[in-house]
Amino acid sequence: MSENIISPCISICKTDPVTGFCYGCARSEIEKKLWKDPTTDSNWKIKNLNIIQSRMSGWQLTTFKESYDHKVKKGVSLFKKSQLNKK
Repeated sequence: MSENIISPCISICKTDPVTGFCYGCARSEIEKKLWKDPTTDSNWKIKNLNIIQSRMSGWQLTTFKESYDHKVKKGVSLFKKSQLNKK
Protein backbone atom coordinates (compact mmCIF):
# COMPACT_ATOMS: atom_id res chain seq x y z
CA MET A 1 0.00 0.00 0.00
CA SER A 2 1.46 3.39 -0.94
CA GLU A 3 1.07 6.28 1.44
CA ASN A 4 -0.54 9.50 0.32
CA ILE A 5 2.17 12.14 -0.05
CA ILE A 6 0.72 15.65 -0.11
CA SER A 7 1.60 17.77 -3.15
CA PRO A 8 4.19 20.47 -2.43
CA CYS A 9 2.06 23.10 -4.20
CA ILE A 10 1.56 25.99 -1.78
CA SER A 11 -0.66 27.98 -4.18
CA ILE A 12 2.02 30.46 -5.26
CA CYS A 13 2.09 29.35 -8.86
CA LYS A 14 4.50 31.59 -10.73
CA THR A 15 7.48 30.30 -12.67
CA ASP A 16 10.89 31.93 -12.53
CA PRO A 17 11.74 32.62 -16.19
CA VAL A 18 15.46 32.11 -15.53
CA THR A 19 15.42 28.78 -13.65
CA GLY A 20 12.09 27.39 -14.86
CA PHE A 21 11.18 26.54 -11.26
CA CYS A 22 8.02 27.65 -9.48
CA TYR A 23 8.62 30.45 -6.96
CA GLY A 24 6.33 28.73 -4.44
CA CYS A 25 7.35 25.07 -4.59
CA ALA A 26 10.55 25.10 -6.71
CA ARG A 27 9.22 22.41 -9.05
CA SER A 28 9.69 22.29 -12.81
CA GLU A 29 6.71 21.85 -15.12
CA ILE A 30 7.72 18.20 -15.64
CA GLU A 31 7.82 17.59 -11.88
CA LYS A 32 4.36 19.16 -11.50
CA LYS A 33 2.99 16.79 -14.14
CA LEU A 34 4.60 13.78 -12.44
CA TRP A 35 2.98 14.74 -9.12
CA LYS A 36 -0.44 14.68 -10.81
CA ASP A 37 0.22 11.36 -12.57
CA PRO A 38 -1.55 8.59 -10.60
CA THR A 39 1.20 6.11 -11.54
CA THR A 40 3.95 8.17 -9.83
CA ASP A 41 4.96 6.29 -6.69
CA SER A 42 5.50 7.58 -3.15
CA ASN A 43 9.26 6.94 -3.24
CA TRP A 44 9.66 9.35 -6.17
CA LYS A 45 7.50 11.95 -4.40
CA ILE A 46 9.55 11.74 -1.19
CA LYS A 47 12.80 12.09 -3.15
CA ASN A 48 11.33 15.01 -5.11
CA LEU A 49 10.31 16.79 -1.89
CA ASN A 50 13.97 16.64 -0.82
CA ILE A 51 15.18 17.81 -4.24
CA ILE A 52 12.87 20.81 -4.40
CA GLN A 53 13.81 21.89 -0.87
CA SER A 54 17.49 21.68 -1.82
CA ARG A 55 16.74 24.25 -4.54
CA MET A 56 15.46 26.71 -1.94
CA SER A 57 17.27 28.77 0.65
CA GLY A 58 16.63 31.59 3.11
CA TRP A 59 13.11 32.98 3.32
CA GLN A 60 11.85 30.84 0.44
CA LEU A 61 12.78 27.61 2.25
CA THR A 62 11.48 28.87 5.59
CA THR A 63 8.12 29.97 4.20
CA PHE A 64 7.77 26.84 2.06
CA LYS A 65 8.32 24.57 5.08
CA GLU A 66 5.86 26.56 7.20
CA SER A 67 3.17 26.59 4.51
CA TYR A 68 3.69 22.96 3.47
CA ASP A 69 3.55 21.80 7.10
CA HIS A 70 0.27 23.70 7.52
CA LYS A 71 -1.08 22.10 4.33
CA VAL A 72 -0.15 18.60 5.54
CA LYS A 73 -1.79 19.18 8.94
CA LYS A 74 -4.80 21.31 7.94
CA GLY A 75 -5.38 20.46 4.27
CA VAL A 76 -4.66 23.95 2.93
CA SER A 77 -1.52 26.03 2.48
CA LEU A 78 -1.13 29.27 4.43
CA PHE A 79 -1.35 31.36 1.24
CA LYS A 80 -4.54 29.59 0.16
CA LYS A 81 -5.97 29.99 3.67
CA SER A 82 -5.22 33.72 3.51
CA GLN A 83 -6.94 34.01 0.13
CA LEU A 84 -10.00 32.12 1.34
CA ASN A 85 -10.26 34.34 4.44
CA LYS A 86 -10.38 37.45 2.23
CA LYS A 87 -13.52 36.22 0.48
